[in-house]
Amino acid sequence: MSRRRQADKREILPDPKFADLVLSKFINCIMYHGKKSVAERIVYDALAILDKKAANENFEDDDSTGSSESGKQGSGSKGLKVFHRALKKVKPYLEVRSRRVGGATYQVPVEVRPERALALAMRWIIDAARGRGENTMTERLVGELMDAANDRGNAVKKREDTHKMAEANKAFAHYRW
Repeated sequence: MSRRRQADKREILPDPKFADLVLSKFINCIMYHGKKSVAERIVYDALAILDKKAANENFEDDDSTGSSESGKQGSGSKGLKVFHRALKKVKPYLEVRSRRVGGATYQVPVEVRPERALALAMRWIIDAARGRGENTMTERLVGELMDAANDRGNAVKKREDTHKMAEANKAFAHYRW
């Protein structure tokens, strides 16, 4: 870790279609080699498919604060609501950090900051989607977002494993700093 000053937060622009900052960050995480238009196409196509699937399956919307972090309140896209619900279900609230005390290293459970929880949720969803067996990245992303919104899938399993690790090491919580 650098001992110099802390890096400045970069302001990113909301995505052009939904004016949603979280979706814009997600698109940036999907992007490879600076190809933003490809990443936008993948995400927007996935949201369109999610919109159709959510309408067909009569997806229940128990998430009243689904787009509270977005720029536009109450945008009519069900696909975007499913996306926000999936992110909410994958966000961890506890994780373990290594702490060295007296020559021994302990795994200390700590609460996750909201920005880090969002970043972890996005990373886990994208990694799980890339590891799926469907043919295109759009189909993989749709499958993983639907699974995450319904409390299943690899991203939700990753969150549960993180919480289990934190619970197993709660005896070392007094080493928290």
